[in-house]
Amino acid sequence: MANLFKNSLTQLANVSQYLEAPVGVIEQLKQPQRIIEMAIPVVMDNGITKVFTGYRVQYNNARGPFKGGIRFHQDTDLSEVKALSFWMAVKTAVVNIPMGGGKGGITVDPKKLSQGELERLSRGYVRALKDFIGPNVDVPAPDVNTTPQIMAWMVDEYLQLKGQGNLGVTGLGGFHVLAALAKKLKLNPKKTTVAIQGFGNVGYYLAKFLYEAGYKIVAVSDSKSGIYDKRQLGMNPEVLLAVKNEKGFSEGCYGNNKNYDYKNYQAIHNEKLLELPVDIVVPAALENAITEKNANRIKANIILEMANGGVNPEAEKKLIAKKKIVVPDVLANAGGVTVSYFEWLQNQQNQYWTEAEVNGKLEKIMATAFTDVWQMQEKKKLSMRSAAFVLALQRIADSMKVR
Repeated sequence: MANLFKNSLTQLANVSQYLEAPVGVIEQLKQPQRIIEMAIPVVMDNGITKVFTGYRVQYNNARGPFKGGIRFHQDTDLSEVKALSFWMAVKTAVVNIPMGGGKGGITVDPKKLSQGELERLSRGYVRALKDFIGPNVDVPAPDVNTTPQIMAWMVDEYLQLKGQGNLGVTGLGGFHVLAALAKKLKLNPKKTTVAIQGFGNVGYYLAKFLYEAGYKIVAVSDSKSGIYDKRQLGMNPEVLLAVKNEKGFSEGCYGNNKNYDYKNYQAIHNEKLLELPVDIVVPAALENAITEKNANRIKANIILEMANGGVNPEAEKKLIAKKKIVVPDVLANAGGVTVSYFEWLQNQQNQYWTEAEVNGKLEKIMATAFTDVWQMQEKKKLSMRSAAFVLALQRIADSMKVR
């Protein structure tokens, strides 16, 4: 796996000259405040004890409690978790909520564990972290492969921990950012085509909100296969979800029950989906989907980076040189952490907000964050990512100076 933390430090270096902060503050931002690496022994169903490696990186809490998800993935390593925790610190500052950044993970393929083994692993992770997490210290949340059930086990193991969240809010946040961009560029949704790599919780809900707003969803994919509407008329995400659950996208079919149309739809690989002739492409799976190897083949003019680290730095240089707009992950997918902050705030104040209230507050924060980043981009003549980093890191640096 590529060294993601090296990528994040490159991003920091690229914008350091624009920050009004002491050298000491910038030096502190190059390393997380705390790294916790743990051995988690789990008794497997066959009676043998297997030890898994877990991580929690608490990057910066100058603006509030550490905040960030927990991922279960076979490729998770310390470099990845450090990078993700840095980006989370930037993300919370971009949307201007009073929280810091952290991230956690376990190196494991959860699909290879039984329910019992998965529960014991989840509870063991929380036990190892019990002295370092809590509502006022560090608030974990779901991430890749951590389902509501896994989070429920973790909450049960540490009753004060809250942050399960609504699975659709990350996608909804991305929709609000894209809607703000579309308004700025005067895009007509009904004439705008979208391809989404990754049809899990984030990708599906983003597709759903875009479809309801009139956008044409012409291609989607999951980890196994994808489907492309050759006529570019657009597909209904709910029908796509039914197809995925029934037989998968591998045969390139679209429709409910037996109404499959093989003539106008074709199977497509994850990599090729990114290179389709569409207006907007969305990396919503794992990191490094767009690299220097395929950047020149990206035809979309807008890249909405819903996956953390979906576009690597070298690829972004090539995309920007071709006048393409890259909406960075720290802005595009910040809806999840924003709503998680709302939940934390309600718990702290013993309040309850309706779903409509939460969605209204989310739209306002995401639209404001987009405007702030866009104005910074124009003011400093930067890319959107660099503008977001300058905005966020200046806020973090200001808080660190005050402290």
